[in-house]
Amino acid sequence: MLLPGDGIGPEVVQEATKVLEAVARKFGRRFQFETRPMGGNAIDSHGDPLPEETLAACRQADAVLLGAVGGPKWDDPRAKTRPEAGLLKIRKELGLFANLRPIKPFSQLLAASPLRREIIEGTDILFVRELTGGIYFGESGRRPHASGEEAYNVMSYTTGEVERVVRVAAEAARRRRGKLTMVDKANVLDASRLWRSVTARIMAEEFPELTYEVVLVDAMAMHLLSRPRDFDVVVTENLFGDILTDEGSMLTGSMGLLPSAALGTPGPGLYEPIHGSAPDIAGQGIANPLGTILAAAMLLRYSLSMEQEAVAVETAVSAVLTAGHRTRDIAAGQASVGTQKMGALVIAAL
Repeated sequence: MLLPGDGIGPEVVQEATKVLEAVARKFGRRFQFETRPMGGNAIDSHGDPLPEETLAACRQADAVLLGAVGGPKWDDPRAKTRPEAGLLKIRKELGLFANLRPIKPFSQLLAASPLRREIIEGTDILFVRELTGGIYFGESGRRPHASGEEAYNVMSYTTGEVERVVRVAAEAARRRRGKLTMVDKANVLDASRLWRSVTARIMAEEFPELTYEVVLVDAMAMHLLSRPRDFDVVVTENLFGDILTDEGSMLTGSMGLLPSAALGTPGPGLYEPIHGSAPDIAGQGIANPLGTILAAAMLLRYSLSMEQEAVAVETAVSAVLTAGHRTRDIAAGQASVGTQKMGALVIAAL
């Protein structure tokens, strides 16, 4: 299922789709694609950022590839609904509780990061962000107050919500370098104290062979920029994960390079780049499609169990970067190629 979305979403999804078609030709596979509206474009056409027919079609798919949603056109705070509501709803409805966001700078692009090479070289972090709980899904609203108005958002978690995402993260650490870091704010928040106690129990009972540590979120924001190589798998709640992974994108030099996978039950996995809809460059043909292409590689790996195909796509992206090709966001003022050209280069390398 293709959900191109808004802004640069259709442009980058188109290139990722072409790459999947090239994978099919190379490996003798057959993929069937269907496109549905979601986000601001769905508000315009259906009055709903996630129309019921889109959701129903996604439930029947083996995997979902999403571009991006949102833009100034739909940013009116008085609006009945916003594109982002569709994103939250599809995660909840498909049971996508674990968001996997790998942060591994390409050796060819170390100079593109604002951080020094000696800090980021060798970094390989997998963030596992809880995706369907916390403050984004808690009780919220606005009510009268003596000073005018009061707004509130409630952060809440259950034992079961914490257990299931911690198990996903710990299993990943078991397959990687054997270290799990849990990020919380337990010195202030009761929700974080639940995270800390539940995670400690799960690690002691089910994953005693792993190295386990706890880091406060404010300290993690600092360590991510000063010693990122020290981390392997990092698990955290929804809001903290949202902020930290965007910060982590700067280790790679551009948000346009980072893919993500949202996994859970009972629905199919949902794959997307972590960047937004970038309406300021939409339609100009200069968006970086590599994050979406790498999201398609994650789709092959996690939803379709096609590891060889996934590695082939990732290797092709690396080869294109080794050859010196860059989109504008990672060109550092040098010559750059457009969205379609970068997609074509990946397909040629594949």
